Amino acid sequence: MKPRIGIIPGDPSGIGPELIARLLASEGVAEAADILLIGDAHIFERGQQLAGVQHELIPVDARQGSWSVSGGFAWHETRTITRDAVVKAEATRASGASVLATLDLALDLARDGVIDAVVFAPFNKAALHLAGMEHSDELHYMADRLGVVDYLSELNTLDGLWTSRVTSHIALRDVADAISEERITEAVALIDKTLRRSGLARPRISVAALNPHAGDGGNFGREEIDVIEPAVRRLAGGQMAVDGPWPSDTVFLKAVAGEIDGIVTMYHDQGQIALKLLGFDRGVTVQGGMPFPVTTPAHGTAFDIAGLGKADVGATLAAFQLACDMVENWRDA
Repeated sequence: MKPRIGIIPGDPSGIGPELIARLLASEGVAEAADILLIGDAHIFERGQQLAGVQHELIPVDARQGSWSVSGGFAWHETRTITRDAVVKAEATRASGASVLATLDLALDLARDGVIDAVVFAPFNKAALHLAGMEHSDELHYMADRLGVVDYLSELNTLDGLWTSRVTSHIALRDVADAISEERITEAVALIDKTLRRSGLARPRISVAALNPHAGDGGNFGREEIDVIEPAVRRLAGGQMAVDGPWPSDTVFLKAVAGEIDGIVTMYHDQGQIALKLLGFDRGVTVQGGMPFPVTTPAHGTAFDIAGLGKADVGATLAAFQLACDMVENWRDA
């Protein structure tokens, strides 16, 4: 049985609609999954115009039973924003509200078993907050809607290398106080489980240090000695393939050499900078901790090139392919 993938076009003011149009035109995509497009007609039409492609969208009501179609793409229509309200390359309340409406529907359909996974084109957090989202990010918004209370974290992946993080969307000055053995344990457990659900039988995970030179024996901070190393030692004692803490300026060399599969970092940019330098156009973000796969390209809405018809589909294609792989392995987990 093919994976059933729900796709939403992201922020209509950015490059998302164009990316989805390019994704659907990519070789092998239509054959890889049963795809359900969720969104407004004019948003998908605009994306196709910018990408210079044309797809047949076949209207369905996915809530009323089987929606699989042939000869085109199943499309569950929404009416979340008027054509005139879409302002190119600008974060607006209207665009944010459109995103939240399509996201809510996609989450509901996945929760109810109508689709197996959700792939979304980039969101703009400023627009989401203008539209009333009170959470720090879309991950916690999704978790709240679905009633998820377990540990959550965005995970990023690129060409088989995965990263997770102990802290995420908080101020850098607050990071040290937010690091604890419990959070490290949860972050390692989450990336281990997610990697297994992506098809890896025994993930090899390294934990990054917080301070320069891993604290240099306490000269540059004691977080490694007092918190990070004890957590890693306890996890390794439980037969998990984990080591560290490693200085963050060298741990990615281990990854590039193929010695490890995943890295747990202490804060957002510690992993994001490295991963985006390794391949900005191929990185994928996975919403870790969700009850079903949710993936998106790791880059943003790219307002600087919105409407120019030159968005690179690489990361969106990778997000789609990963969602398909995760569905298959999720079924076997």
